Amino acid sequence: MESPTALVSLIVGLPLLGFLINGILGLSSDSYRNKKSIIGALSNFAVFIPFLISLYFFINFNPEAGAIQAKLFTWIEAGSFSVDIAYQIDQLSLIMMLVVTGVGSLIHFYSIGYMAHDPGFWKFFAFLNLFIFAMLNLVMADNLLLLFLGWEGVGLCSYLLIGFWYTDMAKSDAAKKAFLYNRVGDFAFLIAIFAIFEAVGSLKFDVILANLDAFSASWTFWVPFLMFIGATGKSAQIPLFVWLPDAMAGPTSVSALIHAATMVTSGIYLITRLSPMYVMSPEVMMIIAVTGALTAIVAATIAITQNDIKGVLAYSTVSQLGFMFLALGSGAFTAALFHVVTHAFFKACLFLGSGSVIHTMDHVKHKLHDAGKHVDFDPQDIRFMGGLRKFMPSTYKTFLIATVAIAGIPPLAGFFSKDEIVMHAFNMGFGEFAGAMYFILWGVATITAFLTAFYMFRLTLTTFHGSFKLPQKVQGAEGAEEYLHESPSTMTIPLWALAGLSIVGGFIGIPNFISKTFGGDGHINWLHDWMLPIAADIPLTLSIAAEWVLMIFAIVVAVGSVFLAFKMYGNDQQEESDAKIANRFGSLYQIWKQKYNLDEAYEGVIVHPTVRFSEKVLAVFDMKVVDGVVNAVAGVVRLTGSLIRYIQTGITTNYALFLMLGVILVLSMILF
Repeated sequence: MESPTALVSLIVGLPLLGFLINGILGLSSDSYRNKKSIIGALSNFAVFIPFLISLYFFINFNPEAGAIQAKLFTWIEAGSFSVDIAYQIDQLSLIMMLVVTGVGSLIHFYSIGYMAHDPGFWKFFAFLNLFIFAMLNLVMADNLLLLFLGWEGVGLCSYLLIGFWYTDMAKSDAAKKAFLYNRVGDFAFLIAIFAIFEAVGSLKFDVILANLDAFSASWTFWVPFLMFIGATGKSAQIPLFVWLPDAMAGPTSVSALIHAATMVTSGIYLITRLSPMYVMSPEVMMIIAVTGALTAIVAATIAITQNDIKGVLAYSTVSQLGFMFLALGSGAFTAALFHVVTHAFFKACLFLGSGSVIHTMDHVKHKLHDAGKHVDFDPQDIRFMGGLRKFMPSTYKTFLIATVAIAGIPPLAGFFSKDEIVMHAFNMGFGEFAGAMYFILWGVATITAFLTAFYMFRLTLTTFHGSFKLPQKVQGAEGAEEYLHESPSTMTIPLWALAGLSIVGGFIGIPNFISKTFGGDGHINWLHDWMLPIAADIPLTLSIAAEWVLMIFAIVVAVGSVFLAFKMYGNDQQEESDAKIANRFGSLYQIWKQKYNLDEAYEGVIVHPTVRFSEKVLAVFDMKVVDGVVNAVAGVVRLTGSLIRYIQTGITTNYALFLMLGVILVLSMILF
C-alpha cells in the first residue's frame, strides 16, 4: 500500500465533515433543515465511505509487514514531549474500524426512517457523525493522548444524544448522569496516562509495549488498575454501570449505536490494546474477571424483572459487557474482542428491532388520539404488546434470529463467542493464581448464560407471540390492531443485514478443537490467528475431550433455558409467570426488581452528603471567606477613593499648589 495517509484522512475526516456541514447549515438555514433527504444521504455517505475504505485496508493488509502508520501532523510539542495526530492500522484497529463504520452505517440508514418526523433531524445526524468521528479516533490512534481525545469525544456525544430530547427533564437528567459517571472513570484513566509518560517518556503504544520493564513493581499493578477503572465507566461495569440503562432516554438508534457498536466497547478495546501490560499483573486480571462476572449476573437478574422493551436490552448489554470483562480477566483477549463483534451484530439488531416495535406502538397511540380516544399507555411496555409477529413479520423474524444468537444456540454468532469466554474462565481454574476462584466465576458465567437465554425469550415471546393485549388492558383502545403495521424499508433493511451477520458472524471464531477432533491442523479459528501478534492471550490447556464436554454442557444450558421460557411465556402467560417467579424468589426478586437499590445507595452515600456538605460548609465558606475577601478588597479601594477624592477637586490652582509642594519636598530631600 503506497500512500495510506490520504485514505486514513478520509476515514476520520468524512464523519467530521458530515458533522460540520449538517451542523453549520442546519444552524444557519431554515430551508436546509427541511431537506431531510440531503441531510440523511450526506450523513450516511460520511460513514459508509469510511467503511468501504476500511474494508479496502482489511483486504489488502499484510500482517507480516506490520502496522500501517499514518501521521497527519504534530499536535503538541513542548520540550521532549511530543504527540502527533497519527493513526495505526493493524489487526485490532481494523476489526474495530469495520464494526464502528459497518454497524454504524446500518444504524445511520435506519435512522432516516426512525427520525423522519423529528424537527431536530439535521441536528441528530450531525451528532451521529460526530460520534463516529470520535470513536474512529479512539480505535485508530497510535498514542494514548489521541485515544483519550476520542474517549472524551464519545462521552460528549453520548451526552448530546442521550439528552437529544432535552425538553423532557428525565431525558436531560439521564444525559447528565451518563456524563458525570464517565468522568469518575476518566479521572483514573488520566492518572494512568501521566504515570505511563513518567515511566516510559512516550505515549505511543509501540513504545509503551516495548518498555514495559520500565514500570516499577507498584506501577505494574496501579497503571493497569487505574486504566481498568476508566474502562468500568465507559464500558459500564460495577460500580459505574448505572448510567447505561438510563441511556435508553435517547432515540432508539442512539441506544443501538452506544450499546452495540461504539462507546461501551471502548474499555474492552483499551485493555486488549495493552494486553501485554495486563498479563504482567495477575492480581489486576483477577479483579477484572470478578468485576465482569459480578456485573454479568447482577444485570441479568435485573433484566428478568423489566417490562420496558429497551430496559431489558439495556441490562442485557451490561450483562454481556460483563462477559467481555470476564474474558479479559481470564486472559482471553481475543475472545473478548470476538464477543464485541458478535454482540455488535445481534444487539444492534435487537435494539433497532425494539425501535421498530416502539415506532409502531407510538403510531397506534397517535392514531387512537386522532380518533378521539385519549388513551394513555407506554409504547415501550411489553405488557401492552403481544401478537405483533403477524403485523410485523420482518421485525419479528430478525428479532427472533438475534434472540437465538444472544441466547447461545448454535450455530449462530453468540454461541461461539460466549462459549469461548466461559471455556477460558474454566481453563484459568487450572492456573497458578487463584485457580479455584476462576471455577467459581465459570459457574457464575454459566448461570448468567442460562438467565440470558431465559429473559431474552421472555421478551420475544411476550412482545410477538400470543394476542395483542393493548385493547384488553386499556379502555378505549378497542380496534387498535388496525393501526399496527410493519416499519418502512429504511428500517427493516438494516434489521435483515444485522440478522444475517448474527447468523454467520460466529464462523470467524470456530473453536480449533473441532478441527483437531477430525484430524485437522487446528487453525480454523481465523480471528485467533489474525489477532495473534496483538493480543497476549493465555492459551487453553484443556484436553479436546474437556472442551467438547464444556461446549455440549453450554448447549444443554441454553436449550434448557429456552424450553423453560417457552413453557412459562409461550401463550399469554407473562403476568402469571412473573408472579410465579416473584413468589419463588420472594424478597430476592424484589431486590432484582428494584435494581439492587444501587441508584438509591449512590444518592444516600454520595449525592445527599455532598449536597449537605455544600450547603453547610462550602456555601458558608463561599459567603464568609471568598465573598469576604472580595468585599474587603472592594472596601479598601472604596475607602482609598473616598480619601483621595478630597484632593481631586478639578480646580487648577489647587493642582498647582500641590505641584509646588511636591517640588519643595523633593528639593528638601536632595539638599538635606
